[in-house]
Amino acid sequence: MKLDHRFFAALLIAVTACASAAQSAVNADTAASEVGVQQDARAQGIIRNADRVRAPDQPFRYTLRLEAFRQSQSASQQQLDVSMRFYKPGPGHEQGDARALVRFVSPASDKGKAMFSDFEKMWYYAPDLRRPIPISKQQRLIGQISNGDVVAADFDYSYISQLQGEERCGDKTCYRLQLVRRWLHVTYPKITYWVEKDTYYPYRADFMSDSNLVMKRSYYKNYQMAAGRVRPLQIVVEDALQKGNYTTMNYSDVRLESLPESYFQKDYLMRLN
Repeated sequence: MKLDHRFFAALLIAVTACASAAQSAVNADTAASEVGVQQDARAQGIIRNADRVRAPDQPFRYTLRLEAFRQSQSASQQQLDVSMRFYKPGPGHEQGDARALVRFVSPASDKGKAMFSDFEKMWYYAPDLRRPIPISKQQRLIGQISNGDVVAADFDYSYISQLQGEERCGDKTCYRLQLVRRWLHVTYPKITYWVEKDTYYPYRADFMSDSNLVMKRSYYKNYQMAAGRVRPLQIVVEDALQKGNYTTMNYSDVRLESLPESYFQKDYLMRLN
């Protein structure tokens, strides 16, 4: 991950200056009020089932290997160790939780770097920084992958969904759903999502801009047992605008694991070394 620390120092000043206004906007704004989208109960049930296929609904950890391809040739690789502390609002967790700790494993030049995500906010730390600095979840990390992509997302929590119908996905029948983000801080404004009808296995997701331009397209592959059920252990993310450019996300060592809550705060990033 190549980050210009001088750039981020300047960015930090701007972020600090507008933080109060931005936070007020995030708290007040929802996608539902912007476009008048109403939640479809049947679509929500489908999304919830697919969410549990993609990721557990309790704290877990996984190794993520990213490989970016340009014109179908390998261009760069990166390996991350990701710990998720996720609970949806409910008994015992009234406020919910959506925090993640991301540790950079390789290449060697990334050793000691880390990111921390807490709902809409994200911070980055490297050994040559005095303290963690805020970053955008939309900022590109490697290839077609943004910072926010490496953290497992719960679509039901982040999006309002509507069922648009059924259509063929290869030799399967899929539900086709339209998702619109609930809040401005959610990484992608809209998603068109295909979920296999019989299994609720995610098949494909098109990530779109506010103007309905497809920015990238993800395919869920390599379904295997992991953390108690069959899950996709590979996601292939294609650049919708540049043919031949794509990034693979390969998951391994997926396991239920609850790290101490003290690990999930931005100041902890400085203690990882």
